[in-house]
Amino acid sequence: MAQETTKLDLSEKGKDKDGQPISLDRRLFMQFLAYGQCHNTSSLAEALEEADIEGVVYADINDPQGVGLLTLSENPDFFITNLRQLLNRPPFTELMPKPEYTMLGRTYALGYETDLEEALITRPRRKVLDPEWAWAVWYPLRRVKTFETLPEREQQIVLREHGGIGFTFGRAGYATDIRLACHGLDKNDNDFVIAVLGHDLYPCSAVIQAMRKTKQTSQYLESLGPFFIGKAVWQGDKGAG
Repeated sequence: MAQETTKLDLSEKGKDKDGQPISLDRRLFMQFLAYGQCHNTSSLAEALEEADIEGVVYADINDPQGVGLLTLSENPDFFITNLRQLLNRPPFTELMPKPEYTMLGRTYALGYETDLEEALITRPRRKVLDPEWAWAVWYPLRRVKTFETLPEREQQIVLREHGGIGFTFGRAGYATDIRLACHGLDKNDNDFVIAVLGHDLYPCSAVIQAMRKTKQTSQYLESLGPFFIGKAVWQGDKGAG
């Protein structure tokens, strides 16, 4: 007799406007790669457009020949098929990879979202492809493991203080963020991938500085970074055409 298996519900959870549970088994994966020795970002953009790849090319502010490449898909097979094939051809094979900046994460729900498709798919895609949010700071972070042993109420207090700063900057129109979970997806055992996006660079730096004073950053973060700082020079949206 075949052994009976227990089916697990791995869908993302939220609540509708009436407070009733809702779920959606979809999420958006985003991968960030960095390269050096790039002398022509236009050739990268052309190759990405020809391959119908959705993503962003960033010029690295700290390396005059550096670029960052963000790609996104609901299907992780995309990264080892379509994208892999493209990256193993010129002009990408002419670049120097910077694996220390490689990041891969997935969108996730916190449990209170009333529109899961908007929160998990539409909104994060819209943010990274919006030319108004061209400046970006991308980085991974790892919490100290003892944070997971805190009572749920204490965790919520810590996260609410931290998130409140981001909400204040966002409401004022200075910056917005992308939060991705990368548990088991990161070679350095990081927990999250974060992007702070802004119309200008200074607010991106300012919001990160303000968060240094929160309990989460000062007591419950084991590591941050490395930080990639750049500005979008190409944004490709498959739905734009």
